[in-house]
Amino acid sequence: MRINRSKFKEKFVETLKAVFPIIAIVLLLCFTIAPISPSIVMAFLIGGVLLIVGMLLFSIGVDLSMTPMGERVGTTMTKSKKLSIVILVGFIMGFVITLSEPDLQVLAQQVPSVPNIVLILAVAAGVGFFLVAALLRMLLSISLPKMLVICYLIVFGLALFVPADFLSVAFDSGGVTTGPMTVPFIMALGIGISAIRSDKHASDDSFGLVALCSVGPIIAVLILGLIYHPDSMDYVPQAIPEIQDSVALWHMFATEIPEYMKEMVVSLLPIIVFFGIFQLIARDIKKKTLIKIGIGLVYTYVGLVLFLTGVNVGFMPAGNYLGQVIAGLPYRFIIVPIGMIIGYFIVQAEPAVFVLTKQVEELTDGAISAGAMGTSLSVGVSVSIGLAMIRVLTGISIMWFLIPGYAVALILTFFVPKIFTAIAFDSGGVASGPMTATFLLPFAMGACSSVGGNIITDAFGVVAMVAMTPLITIQILGVIYRIKAENLKKHAAGMAATLEAYGDMEIIEL
Repeated sequence: MRINRSKFKEKFVETLKAVFPIIAIVLLLCFTIAPISPSIVMAFLIGGVLLIVGMLLFSIGVDLSMTPMGERVGTTMTKSKKLSIVILVGFIMGFVITLSEPDLQVLAQQVPSVPNIVLILAVAAGVGFFLVAALLRMLLSISLPKMLVICYLIVFGLALFVPADFLSVAFDSGGVTTGPMTVPFIMALGIGISAIRSDKHASDDSFGLVALCSVGPIIAVLILGLIYHPDSMDYVPQAIPEIQDSVALWHMFATEIPEYMKEMVVSLLPIIVFFGIFQLIARDIKKKTLIKIGIGLVYTYVGLVLFLTGVNVGFMPAGNYLGQVIAGLPYRFIIVPIGMIIGYFIVQAEPAVFVLTKQVEELTDGAISAGAMGTSLSVGVSVSIGLAMIRVLTGISIMWFLIPGYAVALILTFFVPKIFTAIAFDSGGVASGPMTATFLLPFAMGACSSVGGNIITDAFGVVAMVAMTPLITIQILGVIYRIKAENLKKHAAGMAATLEAYGDMEIIEL
């Protein structure tokens, strides 16, 4: 099967536009106010190349495999019209897909007081439970704003009883677990279910699954904090590698690629097994489509291996070192505007952002353009990184930002069109993906260690901040959209009245 050449070129241009600005900004900083060793710069550049190729292959693979798989499962589940099947399949699917998320392993390593397997299973169960809740919301047409208010009241209620050292990691978990594996499949599942419904709100309800699935991990980790009662969570950051020569540089990437190849086999296998069993039972997909999905899975696999190698081996050390150097300057507060600039551009390099903006534009027939979505996300992430850098420098508790931030986001849900609320809360989970975890988080950690802060309480929480601000900016976009629509409606009504009056005058003259 051949990939359409124009489609390939279009995706390549999109990938370059997404990745090139962040590479340019980092290089500009390296050659001006934040000098770093040539070896780290070279590793960063190689990582950038792997990132571009990986994102390109991943986006092609998602179109060919993850999207049709999710849509087929959603459509078949809804056609069955059996609530028990929806609940059982929904939970298993949420559980399995979360186990496939590579960033979940990173999260488990960051919580030393809880056994890794316990945390992974708890988070997977949380996503499974809330995916079922999200599916039932779609099928029963339950209001998303009301569900979100109840869910976040539970979250902040639990947060009152959890040690401060646990809070940042708990809120980070919501963004980390809705990454490049989870988002495409879950969003496609929503589209598949909404395609069966014939009511006028079906397309609006196709979004919102990621929003509710992001709540599950937060509640799961907060509950673990209550059970395990961690007194302290000492975190030892990874040492920045010193590369002596080009051979050592090649060896660093060559040794990591096989590790990510194994990791992605483990990540993709549960999804493949689940879909294989589902297909054996349903038997509704033609052989040609199955071959297309198989080829797409290969593209997805290779793309994610290259992407994760690039960001973990090339971007993570550069982010950490840059944070250390900039925060160590006499004018350290410059890290706030620099962080905001980096945040503005880096969100466009998140793999799942491609999926979200494209699906939003397609499902709204261009009424909500990918460009407007991208700008709103960039502004939101820019603000969140600026606030995160202020936290790093001052040590302010993350709750001083999260409580008012979520309060504003939840209040806005009652004043914007339903679809904008669903898209906004989906965007929070989508924006906080691998690029945030492997560049912005190390950037904050490096800055925190340079100023002598507490990494657990001050640096962690970046992912949570990135997941929060798009909820506000996308809904503000919804307010603007509503005002424009109302003005257009008034203008059309005025024009119609004018034409009607003009017609009456002509009759009188006759």
